[in-house]
Amino acid sequence: RPVHVAPFALASSVVTNADYLVFVEEGGYRRRELWSQAGWEWRESVAVLAPRQWHKSDGVWAAQRFDAPEPLAPEDPVIQVNAYEAEAYCRFLGRRLPTEAEWEFAARADHAPKADRFPWGGAIAPPGVVNLDGAYGGPVPAAALPGSDTRRGLRQMIGNVWEWTSTDFAPYPGFEPGPYQEYSEPWFHTHRVLRGGSFATRARLVHSRWRNFYTPERRDIFAGIRPARSL
Repeated sequence: RPVHVAPFALASSVVTNADYLVFVEEGGYRRRELWSQAGWEWRESVAVLAPRQWHKSDGVWAAQRFDAPEPLAPEDPVIQVNAYEAEAYCRFLGRRLPTEAEWEFAARADHAPKADRFPWGGAIAPPGVVNLDGAYGGPVPAAALPGSDTRRGLRQMIGNVWEWTSTDFAPYPGFEPGPYQEYSEPWFHTHRVLRGGSFATRARLVHSRWRNFYTPERRDIFAGIRPARSL
């Protein structure tokens, strides 16, 4: 289907723990002006001041990794933040979340129609080039794995962490439910689209057109943030 995409810019990599820590330490969770109405209502209801797995002890931040805390890795992507947190952080920067169409446009740009299945081209990347299938046992630094770049230098658009968009999950024109009707139709207009896949995603599953969807308050997803801005 044709979609008009106005000029925009997309960050070359996802937001790191170090980036997000600035937002936390400068009171981002207490600044009402950074949050949408729904986002602020969620924040007030849960009274959080940091991402789900972050904890501060004796002035030092750590992140829970499975059953044990680890020092916060500054270059790793911030992870397990929800859509409301992602939106507030983007406003803190003077940016916004990309739309689903913008994200896909950036992932497929500069490729021929049959060579745009992945951000780097038409073929599945060799093991180790992207962070899928648990290849590294968790997230890697946001600047790692240059072999995953798009032709315009956007890194890790597939793998490492899912990326929130600003788009509500809704059917494309002409949608008809398949035999597994419970898969997508019940979640239209209540969930938010994510793109890209995480370190735990199967490589055989994800590609530049793949849509994932969760409700915007979920913080248990391996999801991060790639800011955008209009031009």
